[in-house]
Amino acid sequence: MEDKQIPYFVHEANMARMERGSKRLWIVLIITIILLFASNAFWLYEWTSYDEVVTDVDIDSGNGNANYIGNDGDFQGDINNGKN
Repeated sequence: MEDKQIPYFVHEANMARMERGSKRLWIVLIITIILLFASNAFWLYEWTSYDEVVTDVDIDSGNGNANYIGNDGDFQGDINNGKN
């Protein structure tokens, strides 16, 4: 069996190509991580920018006929206590 030798300049060219590819992969990884954090920060900002709406409905008000209507046309959060 014959021992085949690879010329040194071929090895150096292959190593240089692999180093360039490795640098590109690191750059892509860093950009991906930065974009991931930016995306999460954007969605957290959007999520916290909405006003919190708390609706308390007391079913024992008056004669116990409190009906929560919710979004009723132009009047959001309108409460109907059974007397229209």
